[in-house]
Amino acid sequence: MSGFRPLPIRIVVGALVAVAIAALLLIASRHGLNLETLKATRQVLLAEVAAHPLAASAAFFGVYVLATAVSLPIATVLTMAGGALFGVVEGTILVSFASTLGATLAMLVSRFLFRGFVRRHAGRHLLQLERGLQRDGAFYLFSLRLVPVIPFFLVAVLAGLTPIRLMAYWWVSQLGMLPMTLVYVNAGTRLASLSSPSDLLTPALIGSLLALAALPWLARGALAWLRRQRLYRRWPKPRRFDRNLVVIGGGAAGLVSAYLAATLRAKVTLIESERMGGDCLNTGCVPSKALIRIARAAHEVRQADRFGIATVSPEVSFASAMQQVRAVIAAVAPHDSIERYGRLGVDVRRGHATIRSPWCVEVDGNPITTRAIVIAAGAEPIVPDLPGLAEAGYLTSETLWQIETLPERLAILGGGPIGCELAQAFTRLGSQVTLVQRAERLLVREDDEVSAFVAARLAEEGVDVRVAHKALAVERGPDGKALVCEHVGSRVTYPFDTILVAIGRVPRTQGYGIEGLGIGLTTKRAIETDTWLQTLYPNIYACGDVAGPWQFTHAGAHQAWYATVNALFGGIKRFRVDTRVMPAVTFVDPEVARVGLNEREASARGIHCELTRFEFAELDRAIAEQATRGFVKVLTVPGNDRILGATVVGERAGELIAEFALAMRHRIGLSGILATVHAYPTFVEANRYAAGAWRRSHAPERALCWLERWHRWRRHEPPAKRSMLVKNEERTVT
Repeated sequence: MSGFRPLPIRIVVGALVAVAIAALLLIASRHGLNLETLKATRQVLLAEVAAHPLAASAAFFGVYVLATAVSLPIATVLTMAGGALFGVVEGTILVSFASTLGATLAMLVSRFLFRGFVRRHAGRHLLQLERGLQRDGAFYLFSLRLVPVIPFFLVAVLAGLTPIRLMAYWWVSQLGMLPMTLVYVNAGTRLASLSSPSDLLTPALIGSLLALAALPWLARGALAWLRRQRLYRRWPKPRRFDRNLVVIGGGAAGLVSAYLAATLRAKVTLIESERMGGDCLNTGCVPSKALIRIARAAHEVRQADRFGIATVSPEVSFASAMQQVRAVIAAVAPHDSIERYGRLGVDVRRGHATIRSPWCVEVDGNPITTRAIVIAAGAEPIVPDLPGLAEAGYLTSETLWQIETLPERLAILGGGPIGCELAQAFTRLGSQVTLVQRAERLLVREDDEVSAFVAARLAEEGVDVRVAHKALAVERGPDGKALVCEHVGSRVTYPFDTILVAIGRVPRTQGYGIEGLGIGLTTKRAIETDTWLQTLYPNIYACGDVAGPWQFTHAGAHQAWYATVNALFGGIKRFRVDTRVMPAVTFVDPEVARVGLNEREASARGIHCELTRFEFAELDRAIAEQATRGFVKVLTVPGNDRILGATVVGERAGELIAEFALAMRHRIGLSGILATVHAYPTFVEANRYAAGAWRRSHAPERALCWLERWHRWRRHEPPAKRSMLVKNEERTVT
């Protein structure tokens, strides 16, 4: 008894269901549960019902529940039997409640047996199904129940895979199956005139049921129309419009939106209150990457002895470096200039925009009427309410570019991508940098090993990395300014000359009129939008940082396409935003790039996956350039090469991740990457080698063993020399 191990409950339940199905099928085959048998035995059955009405009703109810619970295809005959034996009223009541109870049990069995398996192996598809059900709810399920061509059991199985509430499934099934129940129960009362159940499904009946199935959607559309009428009632709609589209914000998302609208020959106005190009050009991506490159050049000079070059200590002129950063901004600026967009056909207005109504945007007192509005107002740095911070003075990612002198002691508050990038850059330029992070690790969205990798690299270069430190205040003392923190219950201080606040960015949602319109915000203070990027008002859209959930330039440009096309053509055709694939890069050295799921996210969502890894230390190009630190890590569906996500840490990771993003977007598996010729020697070969590592781990060992045996036979090698084959076969069996 000590070696007894109980069977898993799922196996027991599955076995019971299989036994029930087998028993019912055996009964059906022996007794012929079909229309002809029902006709032949009707009088005998009626006599039994008359003699024992309660027992007969209970037996019929139980058989019906069991048959539908195990999804046997005999519900039609049983429903007609209900009408033939119990009449329209009693038969409808019995069948309606029995079918609903059976459908609910079938749903629960499906949820218990299959949902975990499907979530592990097809989690993304299940997530899409759940989102659709959450979005359309009872309308969707009700329509499925009304359509006669959709199998009864299929609806129950699919519903079991979703998190639909039990009572919601119950009452929707009860109502949704009632029309077909009435049809077949009533048909059972005139059993003698029917030769087949298909005789009931006339074109007129099928058309009526399809119309009934469409009724919830028509009602939903009508309700949406009434809601829009109430929503727009207090805003007078102009008879004529000055513009097809007004775009608020001249950053990445706004520029793409205006460009696309002009390309589609719409009359569009772009409003920008400050500098064209937004944060990305003026205070974000462009200047930060220019400064990072300058800092890397200084670091490479210091490390020149690795390549046999005499090492010298570079003299960094910070003022010259900042001048070079501004020169880079100036070189890129014409791409985003008023002049260029004016030539493209965009009416660019400099000034402050205020939305006065869903149909009117005011620019410094001048109203513009428009059919649609796209809000692309961007985001701004978060500044904590930290005692003494304002008095001491601070920098953010927006004001950093105004300084001319390199800070001798720089404190950076925040260990996200911005904080890590600038900590490394300023250390390489010569500052003593203290990086303070409240969380237990840097880059909290990445896997633990990625965070540890970046922290180790920063510390190696001289950054004083302090994680699990809660900032309490900024104080002034005899030795200057100091950041006061709490760490493991103790109070610690870190002196600094300059402090940079880099704890994140928050969407700009104040000051341009959305409050007056009642447009809602999410818990992360972004403008609330639906899957089409619509706000509360169907003709007002939001995209980019102001809408979230990402704060990337490429994400804003991606969303801008959907917002613009839906704003211009939403009455004809709308497009849901494709959120499946969104790469992200942190530009530390070496870079960190990711697309799709990582191990932390997969674990948090309960998605089972396989991990394949390839080290840069095995890559020829990395060895040649002495850039062997890093790895490629790919998550795939178990037993399948479909990519769920990839993380690349290493030289040029931002470029390498593009191939995985392309593969995921177009559903190309690792086998497709492996079959693609990659130039040698390049860093992107790391992707192909990772795909090769996956292929080797899924090699058909038994087939290879037989192939080895065949080759040995072709060489006429004696059997005594086949020990390797035996070992391979034993390993395969093991």
